[in-house]
Amino acid sequence: MDTMRVRDARDVEQAVRAAVASEQPLEIIGHGSKRQIGQPIATNALLDLSALNAVTCYEPNELIITVQAGAPLADVKSLIDSKNQQFAFEPIDTAALLGGPSRGTIGGMIGAGLAGPRRIKAGAARDHLLGAHAVSGFGDSFKAGGRVVKNVTGYDLCKLLAGSWGTLAVMTEVTLKVMPKPESERTLLLRGLDDVTANRAMTAALGSPFDVSGAAHVPSSAFPADFGGLGALGNQREAVTLLRLEGIPASVTHRAAALGRLLARFGAAEILQDAASEGVWTSVRDVRPFAADGALGMWPVWRIVCPPASGGALGQALARGTGGDVIYDWGGGLIWAALPPKPDAQAAMVRARVDAAGGHATLVRAAEEVRRHVDVFHPQPGGLATLSERVRDSFDPKHILNRGRLTRGPAA
Repeated sequence: MDTMRVRDARDVEQAVRAAVASEQPLEIIGHGSKRQIGQPIATNALLDLSALNAVTCYEPNELIITVQAGAPLADVKSLIDSKNQQFAFEPIDTAALLGGPSRGTIGGMIGAGLAGPRRIKAGAARDHLLGAHAVSGFGDSFKAGGRVVKNVTGYDLCKLLAGSWGTLAVMTEVTLKVMPKPESERTLLLRGLDDVTANRAMTAALGSPFDVSGAAHVPSSAFPADFGGLGALGNQREAVTLLRLEGIPASVTHRAAALGRLLARFGAAEILQDAASEGVWTSVRDVRPFAADGALGMWPVWRIVCPPASGGALGQALARGTGGDVIYDWGGGLIWAALPPKPDAQAAMVRARVDAAGGHATLVRAAEEVRRHVDVFHPQPGGLATLSERVRDSFDPKHILNRGRLTRGPAA
């Protein structure tokens, strides 16, 4: 494997231009924490961005941070935490799910675009990306956006880069919006609801005026046996439905009481405060019940996004039809499904049910051999696939960057 370790954006330009000239595909990595997601890439050339790890500018009073793409996410989060700030979209740490150390980078966070429970309130990663410097598949540097929340600087290319899995351009530096951490949080916990009833409870909470920032449901079968957070909730034979409220203490206390009364028909709500609440949501965010070193560590894991009102019925059908386990987030709009191993990770059945519900499914964890023969990312309809290909061709006409990461076969 030929690894090119770059030191700055000029090095990236030179590496990409050399790859274009030789028609050598490049695999773009930071610390490689998400290399197991996507179709296996057939190349022997790595472009390593881990040395691009500096914080270029941090202005806590302006709520922005500019950082190079290879900077470790944990270090950046520690820095902004010291100023009592956070990335409001709660980026997922995939270490537990995929196995291995927690070593994700800022570039990987944006490229994957995996947001956590607060997405229902704060939006996705792309909504917090204010600007980016990147190198296209032509080997040319370009800049999109800026360092202010409201800017008019041409096409909003940042929205395209977020979630593109490194197939459009090599990001070298990004500017992100940060937000103050809430002073206090409470989680209402309802026990013993089935999936469909829990879906209704989450819908009622999210439709209330109480500014819910997290809505998740963990069926009893999905409980971890030995983790903190969810595993510390006590009776693991009962499903739990979780509803989070954040803000100043007086407001959170009042809203928690009011929401408890609103949901009284679903049962009496327990209250988790601050540290206990935070631990539970960390487990939900990082999908720790399906951790690689846990009881379901060898099972393929699907990430399914669907209309929230359909989530309970869809997840319940998948669990019953396969003997698998599911976890619900985003009020039912996000389903994590761990299914018993099969050669195709049960892709045909999963996608048929997800298509019927109007959603899409990504195979987040599976063996490399499975991923070679299954579409990891949900196949796009013809018109959308053509549009996506035109966008990619405009950035990287020879498909040098992460070739084959998103699609398999001739389309790669």
